[in-house]
Amino acid sequence: MLRRVYAAFNRREIDAVLAVMYDDVDWPNGMEGGRVRGKAAVRDYWTRQFEVLDPRVEPRGFSVEADGRIAVEVHQVVHDKSGKLMVDQVVGHVYEIRGGLIRSMEIR
Repeated sequence: MLRRVYAAFNRREIDAVLAVMYDDVDWPNGMEGGRVRGKAAVRDYWTRQFEVLDPRVEPRGFSVEADGRIAVEVHQVVHDKSGKLMVDQVVGHVYEIRGGLIRSMEIR
């Protein structure tokens, strides 16, 4: 499921990603700081993000944390809209998934 989520995000298919989230999902705002809560807030955040940045995230590996959350090693490449490289790094994304839906995510 998470592989499909990353692929949909990279295609900017926001509705497909939101479809596998809880209505009150807790999501990090990696661009502006802090967190957003709820599908509408995630949509608004991504809409703002995609207006100024062109992020691409590719999962490299998955593992299960002791508390049951899913950790994903992600290669993240971000360009600004003019094509200038802003970020090229490996980060960790940690998901809480309940009943087949994403409850929360954190960036490490």
